[in-house]
Amino acid sequence: MEYLNQKAIIASIVYSLIGIVILIISFVAIEKLAPENLWKKIVDEQNVALAIMAAGFMLAVAFIVGMASHG
Repeated sequence: MEYLNQKAIIASIVYSLIGIVILIISFVAIEKLAPENLWKKIVDEQNVALAIMAAGFMLAVAFIVGMASHG
């Protein structure tokens, strides 16, 4: 049975939480910079193209944060 390093688990949780916070902050920043309310367009008007663009943005930010925290 493999021993789980408690320090590595805690670091992983902390980096995950930091990544989620950065993702939320960056989405809010893009929302503020956009000329229209993106969330309203995605949810109320069901704009699929905008939803795909937002998903791509979130994946890109998640990838950057993941690579930065990995070293």
